Amino acid sequence: MDIRRAFLDFFASKGHKIYESAPLVPDDATLLFTNAGMVPFKTVFTGEVPVPNPPRAASCQTCIRAGGKHNDLENVGHTARHHTFFEMLGNFSFGDYFKEDAIAYAWEFVTEVLELPVEKLWVTVHESDDEAAEIWAKYVAPDRILRMGDKDNFWQMGDTGPCGPCSEIFYDQGQEHFNGPEDYMGGDGDRFLEIWNLVFMQYERDKDGNLTPLPKPSIDTGMGLERVMAVKEGKLSNYDTELFMPIIRAVEKMVGKPYVYESGASYRVIADHLRSTTFLLAQGVNFSNEGRGYVLRRILRRAVRHGYMLGLREPFMCKLVDVLVEIMGGHYTYLVDKKETVKQLMQLEEERFFATISAGIELFEKELANTKNLFSGSVAFKLYDTYGFPLDLTQDMLKDRGIDVDIAEFERLMQEQRQRAKAAWKGSGDAKVEGDFKALIEEFGKNSFVGYESLTSESKVVALLNDSFERVESLEPEQSGWVMLDTTPFYAESGGQAGDVGVLQSIDTCETVAEVLDTKKFFDLNLSKIKAVTKVCEKDLVKAVVDTSRHEIAKHHSATHLLHSALREILGDHVSQAGSLVEADRLRFDFSHPKALSAEEIASVEKWVNDRVERGIDGETEEMDIESAKAKGAMALFGEKYGDKVRVVSFGDSSIELCGGTHVRNTAEIGMFLITKESGVSAGVRRIEAVCGHSAYEVVKNMRGTLAKVESELKAKDPILGIEKLKSQIKQLKQELVEAQKSKKSDVKAETINGVTVVVDEVEGGDIKAMIDDLKNAHDKVAVMLFQRKGEKVLIAAGQKNTSVKAGAWVKQIAPILGGGGGGRDDFAQAGGKDASKIGEAKEKAMAYLKENL
Repeated sequence: MDIRRAFLDFFASKGHKIYESAPLVPDDATLLFTNAGMVPFKTVFTGEVPVPNPPRAASCQTCIRAGGKHNDLENVGHTARHHTFFEMLGNFSFGDYFKEDAIAYAWEFVTEVLELPVEKLWVTVHESDDEAAEIWAKYVAPDRILRMGDKDNFWQMGDTGPCGPCSEIFYDQGQEHFNGPEDYMGGDGDRFLEIWNLVFMQYERDKDGNLTPLPKPSIDTGMGLERVMAVKEGKLSNYDTELFMPIIRAVEKMVGKPYVYESGASYRVIADHLRSTTFLLAQGVNFSNEGRGYVLRRILRRAVRHGYMLGLREPFMCKLVDVLVEIMGGHYTYLVDKKETVKQLMQLEEERFFATISAGIELFEKELANTKNLFSGSVAFKLYDTYGFPLDLTQDMLKDRGIDVDIAEFERLMQEQRQRAKAAWKGSGDAKVEGDFKALIEEFGKNSFVGYESLTSESKVVALLNDSFERVESLEPEQSGWVMLDTTPFYAESGGQAGDVGVLQSIDTCETVAEVLDTKKFFDLNLSKIKAVTKVCEKDLVKAVVDTSRHEIAKHHSATHLLHSALREILGDHVSQAGSLVEADRLRFDFSHPKALSAEEIASVEKWVNDRVERGIDGETEEMDIESAKAKGAMALFGEKYGDKVRVVSFGDSSIELCGGTHVRNTAEIGMFLITKESGVSAGVRRIEAVCGHSAYEVVKNMRGTLAKVESELKAKDPILGIEKLKSQIKQLKQELVEAQKSKKSDVKAETINGVTVVVDEVEGGDIKAMIDDLKNAHDKVAVMLFQRKGEKVLIAAGQKNTSVKAGAWVKQIAPILGGGGGGRDDFAQAGGKDASKIGEAKEKAMAYLKENL
């Protein structure tokens, strides 16, 4: 049974709009990952944005709980239900239906669609929720309805805000399987399995804890797909279902050992972690040492370590991706499209960890042998810093032994290295913007963007906000804030393209009344950041004028599209966009690729783009539904929000992309295209920086200026010939210098003390170590100390062969005379001095030392 499809079809038949699963990286600065089905609707529930139409929704949302507050990582594999990645089925009502319909829908779906036996179902309600209990009594015997307290049956989004009682549906897995002391309804055992939670958001909690009834209460429900699959398939563990078993069977073949549930935690960890790593990589998250990328790295390396425990010694996770795509690619089609890229990125990361895991485990075992209660934080840090073992992986390895890591020591060392791990996460790093946006949308609706057709418009100032996004009636001269125009030609920053700048002018006098510094989107409102020149008031009529830099932005944006196509044609279809920046004077494009581009590949990409520029291909912009756009071959970016109608930007067959940005009318307008830099961003992600249009002209102009200076300095019209001539001259001079130094080597004065040849002298140039080696080779018994001036300083070196003098001790005696110090071996030592004026005294003392010690 396709439970996903059955759930969505059921709620579509009840008038719900079906929403696709939102990205795992949420549009929420307070969350690491999307961790519940309601996250995409959070701003609706909190009242930040208006209620959608229709005011009821349903989805199957992919979720991850592996970092921050919601972290199930350490339990994965050891229980039947914990996962880092899971799917949440949910239906939502935004002030529409409430308890009566929510309960009726849930009961109908569970008993008539899923066909779960009624005698196996139990229900809980909040101890104060008589209304829910009365409704449930229509479907369930009263003795199967339990009242529970706040801990189990009251839900709240935060310390303040929407909250309310909840009701949960439980499934009895059978006394024959679970008969422990906690296996009763309401106990902590596994016999009674919660399968669906219905949250009745009917209150608003204030900062003092007071509850106020909401005028339009809402519904938020969540049902874990993995749990329902287990129930439908008659399995006692989620891991025994068809969502996981094909992966476990594939691991079984790799390992060559049968999977036994009781001892198979490592198999389950691998199966679970394959799902989370594949989905994150497919959605554009990449391995790194901070934030989400570090959580991704931790998950993969934890899986690799479990594979290592099973005897695997080479990358294996990447080989399991095909199995997962076979299971889930039908519903999440982007997995099919991104499969090869995911495998490449995964293999690279696995190879990195496999290169160090053996040495790391050896260090771990060595320290463990000396550990009683607390594992060294210093060794844990070395495992992290040198061998790539995340801290929680080391903790995981110690878990079965009941030993903790010295966290204080580990974190002290982490702080010194300025590394960031899970504990350092403070959200996405984006500022959380709060303002009167909902009120603006309700009062004025979304403003109209006319910037595709025109760079000017006569507009009305419908609203003004200060820098804190609070509504104000006016902005005084020199004051900054935000303006909402009824119609605006200013493009709001989106899709990597910078927001427009420009001016607001008086319609009557054409004088500037405000400078437009930036333009951004807030909940689909197009707002421009302004600095008032004269007083600006709500209801003012102004002429909005976009700066001419927009033309250069359009050139760079169109060039970015051509660059994307060039990379896919030259490097392969695995290339996909991982980020971009489009400004008036440059572009930056991040893309998936496992290694640095060669000089030949960079030249080929640059040539490909310039060829399309020279062809003068007309640009075409069309609006169509998303399926038609994909059928046309348009490339869509994962995570971008596309409406019912999408905008398709094409340049012949060379480039077809979904894009809301501004572009040139013909590729010839782009002008010259130059790649200025290629570099790595993170594992498996490369970056190209480039310029075109006026910026490319400036680059070439600067290059010509530099070339002219080089020609002038070399006094040659052909710089290459000039450089070759210079190199030849340098080579000849070096040879002459070597010969001169050789001739000076024999200029040192030697004498004999007790049958030993001794040399204590100052030399002007040459390699004094080589001179000492030559003297040692020339004499059977010799002691040498040479001094060489280096400006105001002195270089000292000493050596001996077959004598009772120790070079290191000798140097230590003499160097302080010159204000320096040093030392070395018995046969050779060197030092530095700061006072060259005392070389004469040092020579005398050095000779006296020899006379005393030979």
